Amino acid sequence: MNKLQLLPLNTETIWAIINDTIDDSTVNQLVWHYLGYRYDETTNMWNNTEVVDEWRNEYPQPPNFIESRPATVKLTRSIPPENKQLLKEIGFSGYKIGEFGPRQTRRATVANWLLSYMQQTNKNA
Repeated sequence: MNKLQLLPLNTETIWAIINDTIDDSTVNQLVWHYLGYRYDETTNMWNNTEVVDEWRNEYPQPPNFIESRPATVKLTRSIPPENKQLLKEIGFSGYKIGEFGPRQTRRATVANWLLSYMQQTNKNA
């Protein structure tokens, strides 16, 4: 695994996730980072000591949120109710029928989770 180069956590990055202009690996790495997973290049292993217990116990290694429905469901459930509609607040009206599948839905979930993280940590969108 190469040194992690995170995109800035801002509205532009959120739109890039929704519009599929950044790859799935980069999307996963963003969520992993903000969940607390850190890749240790000296051991070539993931360090999860900064990950909260509810994630670390179920996912000692960071899950692939784009491919894993259970991990994405857990991500959805971890968004506080008052933050569930944040995508709408930035102008996302949803995908059109026939233009999306599970992958796009999971990317939207990740985008909403990241927006919620921004809201909870007072990072400006």
